Amino acid sequence: MVKGGHRLLFLGGLLLWVCLASPAASELQRLQHRVKPDGTLSFLVVGDWGREGNYNQSEVASQMGVIGEKLDIDFVISTGDNFYDCGLTGEDDPAFSKSFMDIYTAPSLQKPWYNVLGNHDYRGDVEAQLSPVLKEKDSRWVCFRSFILNTEIAEFFFVDTTPFVDEYFTNPGEYNYDWKGVEPRDEYLSNVIKDVDSALKGSSAKWKIVVGHHTIKSAGQHGVTVELEKQLLPILKANKVDLYVNGHDHCLQHITSTDSDIQFITSGGGSQAWRDKIRSWEPEEMKFYYDGQGFLSVNMTGDQADLIFYDVFGQVLHKWFITKQLHAAA
Repeated sequence: MVKGGHRLLFLGGLLLWVCLASPAASELQRLQHRVKPDGTLSFLVVGDWGREGNYNQSEVASQMGVIGEKLDIDFVISTGDNFYDCGLTGEDDPAFSKSFMDIYTAPSLQKPWYNVLGNHDYRGDVEAQLSPVLKEKDSRWVCFRSFILNTEIAEFFFVDTTPFVDEYFTNPGEYNYDWKGVEPRDEYLSNVIKDVDSALKGSSAKWKIVVGHHTIKSAGQHGVTVELEKQLLPILKANKVDLYVNGHDHCLQHITSTDSDIQFITSGGGSQAWRDKIRSWEPEEMKFYYDGQGFLSVNMTGDQADLIFYDVFGQVLHKWFITKQLHAAA
């Protein structure tokens, strides 16, 4: 049903209220996902994964299935770079099956997957990943450029970070980036910033979590994304965001901040990892760094979030919790 520029969409048993605004329009798509009857919310986070099962993608997927069943997860978040090396060629690209449908087959992973786009996705046909045709092939697939997911106790703000990075425009090298729907770039970025800022200001959620592909704070190979540090980070600070979750660096990482309560989490270990790619970082901020494959689980109530990093064998690497009363890691 379509009404007033919006559509009611049934997806995996969920009723989604979706804005049909154009990518440059000043309105973000808004989705709803209810918490469990006991008021809790559980989900997994994985990024940089789509390699047709190679580079231990299948092994990570298997352990995600195990942990997903144990936690009775509600959904999965993908932090981007969903299909290597150059996104999808179109809606019929077999990579969608080979890297997604045929890999994440565990019963516990048959839940909605909320995806952002990464820079590798922009090297292919971006509209293919945004197309409802993929949702028809696999109802789990949810992908927009930027959007909001409201889960009652937490609100998630998914941000399309690739267009922020100057290098992809000024020095793309051998790659052809698909900027349809992004250009004119300045207008697009201005709208994204205004939309995210407005949405964060208007949020009454107990938890505010921002998800993007690119790093803000990272000791990995890519390091800090200076464009996000300059343009997005001030908005996150001003609106008291709890977590910024990203991929891009192929590692698992937990960094806190000495000048805000934001915690920066990298979950980019879905397949190929980069061994020994670590930069120096302030010890008081760096809580954990792992240069291997794995993923993150999050279990939330209104008052506490428990976070755990797992490796490719499902072993716990690092765990901590955040409480709203203390708003501090332990």
